[in-house]
Amino acid sequence: MAIFMFKPHCSINATIANALVKLERLRYEIEGLSLTPKILYSLRESARLSAIHHSTQIESNRLTKAQIIQTIKEKKILPARTRDQHEVLGYYVALDEIERLVTSKNKVTEKHVKKIHALIMNNGTTKVKPTPYRTQQNVIRKSATKRIVYLPPEPQDVPLLMHDLVQWIDENPDNLPYPLVAAIAHYQFATIHPYIDGNGRTARLLATFILHLCDYDLKGIYSLDEYYAKDLAAYYQALSIGPSHNYYMGRAESDITPWIEYFVLGMVESFEAVKRHARVASSQQTKDSAAASRKLDAKQRTALTLFHNHEVITSSDIATLLSISPRAARNICQQWVENGFLVIKNPAKRNRTYALSPLYAQLIGV
Repeated sequence: MAIFMFKPHCSINATIANALVKLERLRYEIEGLSLTPKILYSLRESARLSAIHHSTQIESNRLTKAQIIQTIKEKKILPARTRDQHEVLGYYVALDEIERLVTSKNKVTEKHVKKIHALIMNNGTTKVKPTPYRTQQNVIRKSATKRIVYLPPEPQDVPLLMHDLVQWIDENPDNLPYPLVAAIAHYQFATIHPYIDGNGRTARLLATFILHLCDYDLKGIYSLDEYYAKDLAAYYQALSIGPSHNYYMGRAESDITPWIEYFVLGMVESFEAVKRHARVASSQQTKDSAAASRKLDAKQRTALTLFHNHEVITSSDIATLLSISPRAARNICQQWVENGFLVIKNPAKRNRTYALSPLYAQLIGV
């Protein structure tokens, strides 16, 4: 059995145990909600935007959500906010990398952690080399007073500490619930502070990586970063554990139960918010779908059946379904385009195809 230098000191008290029970219940309830691909996409985009906005905001990024959308979606350059835009783009591609790693069932490795950090720090560039750990001492100071609030381990100790952390994540020797593994990994990465800059964002993404890898992703529709950002004092206080600001004077052996409580309670709060938002979105979809359904005539209702198994159809499909002539089918398809029931996918005259408009696609969950 491996011997770990890193041995987290924490206990699963009543607060943590109750939070873990709530998380399992909420996860089951959210996964049981009937959400169409359109709603899932909308919720996923909202969660990504929230993660990018709040995680970079914690590091004093000044972009608003609207400016983040302009930066990512519209590729707009904001001359007075170039540095902030680079941070946002870096976080965006790092999130993409985590999704790729999770989809391909990769485990957490030091190489992955180093690449995530490199993406965060490289202005949205996707082709990067994994960042080596720091080779100089860094110091965390309070911005207002310049007082030292944390002195991380010396650079020569960082490689072994990071090796032990990643090995601990992989083996989970105490068989801890995965929310606790993510919480401890977040804490220990921030404690090691293996880079001069970008440690906070990397620590938060490492926790996200672990949770998503271990099926606590809720289909990617939640973010913990808003929980941290809404009360930064509480976030930093939860991370500041130990009798001294010096890593070698007690921090490594400290009881981190208070941080675990803070983290899992944040997960509960985030999961509950997702549940509320998903229910509202689903309810709104039901109302919109009901209104759209009432507008359909008998032929359109019949035509809907074609789209259960096919994304696009032709006028010939309509002619066969409704037992009408090819010419009549072409005419009715044109009418349906004009009244918003169908949209043209392939405009070629000989091979024209049609799809349901987004409003009516909701009726069959497309």
